[in-house]
Amino acid sequence: MEFDLIWIAIGIAAAGYFIGNGLKNFKNPDAKDSLSELFEDDDNEHELIKENNVHYFIGISKEDTKSLISEHPDIPHVLINNKIYYPKAKLRKWLSELGE
Repeated sequence: MEFDLIWIAIGIAAAGYFIGNGLKNFKNPDAKDSLSELFEDDDNEHELIKENNVHYFIGISKEDTKSLISEHPDIPHVLINNKIYYPKAKLRKWLSELGE
C-alpha cells in the first residue's frame, strides 16, 4: 500500500512538472526547453555519407560527382577500412566555399 502511494506521488510530481513547462510556453509553441534539447538530434555534424551516395547529397549525377572529386582532391573525406566516406557537415561547408 505504501509503495503504491509513492508511485502515485511521483506521477503527480511529474505531471505537475510537464504541465508547468507547457504553461510556461503556452503562447510560444516554438519555444524550446531543456528537455527537448536533451532529445534533439544534433548528430548531423558527425554523419558520414558513403562514396556511392554522395551524388544524392550534392544533387548532381554520379558522373559529374566523380569528375568533381577527381578535379578537387582536397574535398573533405575519411578513409575507413579502405572505403571513402564524406563528413556531411564538412562537405556542406566545402561546397558552399567552392560556390563562392
